[in-house]
Amino acid sequence: MDEMSRRDMMKTGALAAAGLAVGAGMIGRAKGQTTGPTTQAAVQSGNMAAMMDALLPGAFDADGRATLPPLRYAPDALGAAIDGETMSIHHDRHHQGYVNGFNASLDALASQRESGDFTGVEHPSKKLTFHGGGHILHTIFWDIMGPEGGGEPSGALATAITRDFGSFEAFKNQFSAAARTVEGSGWGVLAINLATGRLIVQQVQNQNLLSMWTAAPILNIDVWEHAYYLRYQNRRAAYVDAWWEVVDWSRVGMRFDLLTS
Repeated sequence: MDEMSRRDMMKTGALAAAGLAVGAGMIGRAKGQTTGPTTQAAVQSGNMAAMMDALLPGAFDADGRATLPPLRYAPDALGAAIDGETMSIHHDRHHQGYVNGFNASLDALASQRESGDFTGVEHPSKKLTFHGGGHILHTIFWDIMGPEGGGEPSGALATAITRDFGSFEAFKNQFSAAARTVEGSGWGVLAINLATGRLIVQQVQNQNLLSMWTAAPILNIDVWEHAYYLRYQNRRAAYVDAWWEVVDWSRVGMRFDLLTS
């Protein structure tokens, strides 16, 4: 296998791991493996652990179990869009619940394998994808926001947005409309379609429905009511409009560069 083919294969595997279909074996590092620097050079050299640490910082331990990543900023640092109490409850309680649910599902499936009795296997299997999706999307959500957010992207990401949506304004309008109109609870997501290399906007119901298997998210907004209700009550549109002020485009651009380089 030549070097280019090897790199493509490694990157394809990493991108699949960064999607919404999450399993412990897909993302967990080998026990005791070190990560190395989270740089494009590390990724291009086949350092899967470095890529995962950059895309999903603090999300999994060496045994493939979910862990709650700390916020990069104080809970009240995003006051332009999200109040500190909402952030604390959302991160410390809701996200922790998805971490616990994912790990409990792993344990339940391990017990079934050990006993050989797979009666009711559909329940932990379903919960694994639901809690895994919530864990992944929340990890990205915290990471792509920041107190110095707002404005517009630059570099390769800005070029790709113009290519695939016509303009940043057209992208923003489509993304906002998608986020406002998700039925029930879910997410608005900007993702790279790995089959085409193009950017797409998706609506994701709950944490695991209506998502494309070939889509790797790089920007997402949580539109479950627990993400905004204390300040905005049922005014989801006002929350979505304010949220743009805390998008950290440098973090989104980093994700785009890692997944397309």
